Amino acid sequence: MSIKRRAARWYAASCAAFAALPSVACAHVLTDAERAAPSFGWRIEPWVGALMAASLAGYAVGWARLWQRGHARSRAARMGQLVAFVLGWLSLVIALLSPLDTLSDALFSAHMVQHESMMLVAAPLFVLGRPLGVWIWALPRRARRAVGRCVRSRGVACSWRWLTAPLTAWMLHAAALWAWHAPVLFEAALRDPAVHTLQHACFLSTALLFWWTVFGESGRRQSSGHAMLSLFTTMVHTSALGALISLSPGLWYPSYVEPSSALGVDPLHDQQLGGLIMWVPGALAYLIGALAVAARWLKEGAVPFAAQPQQSCTVETSGESAQ
Repeated sequence: MSIKRRAARWYAASCAAFAALPSVACAHVLTDAERAAPSFGWRIEPWVGALMAASLAGYAVGWARLWQRGHARSRAARMGQLVAFVLGWLSLVIALLSPLDTLSDALFSAHMVQHESMMLVAAPLFVLGRPLGVWIWALPRRARRAVGRCVRSRGVACSWRWLTAPLTAWMLHAAALWAWHAPVLFEAALRDPAVHTLQHACFLSTALLFWWTVFGESGRRQSSGHAMLSLFTTMVHTSALGALISLSPGLWYPSYVEPSSALGVDPLHDQQLGGLIMWVPGALAYLIGALAVAARWLKEGAVPFAAQPQQSCTVETSGESAQ
């Protein structure tokens, strides 16, 4: 197999593994014994911890190489990206490996905190951290050039442009949220770890695409009006979903009856709290994002919020220096 193909497959596998991390780590279903006497603590599966460590190490290596090749202005931008990535990484660790992960198996409200942490905290911070380009720079020179040629190919470029189009990303994220919170699919995820994995993979991947249209590179090619419209409409429909769950007179997810009762929590009250978490704090997160876009727009005169100094994540395809 050629170096180009090996590098391309390595890069694709790494991105897919990173996107699936939260779903895999959260795909835990309580056994009958755990439902009767649940216990909570840090739950770190070795291979999940290894993947998390690899993502951080790869970013550190790539960031260090870009830092050495940059000038003062680009270094200031890269420092901000580093802070954003580390904060996003830490929020993912809390969502996946801390007692919040085990508590989410017993309480719907904790599960909502976990979901919101991934979609409204980790996802936008990762987008601001620009990890894809930095990870490429962690590769050896020849592999980096091969991956660069691959990602610039017509098929990959067209697919990426389609996925990161504002309307496409908005629809995918909305579909994932509404479909997976339907009682049938949510209950299936609670019963089957594989389905749970798929659920969380959909949540994180579509959230990353959504926030990329707001804060990512594609935001430089779109007006800030698109970003603000996406944030406002998403705030409206997620608030509606949270209100439906919170104000429902009956239980949507019967699987939480036994574990929540074992903790002395009323299942319906737990469901109402979970709906409120999606309704109020969730809406506030989108509102903060919209205010940030508006502030940047006003400051720079209708320039998208994502129009930060160009980062030097350009893949090296020849002997010339990076930006």
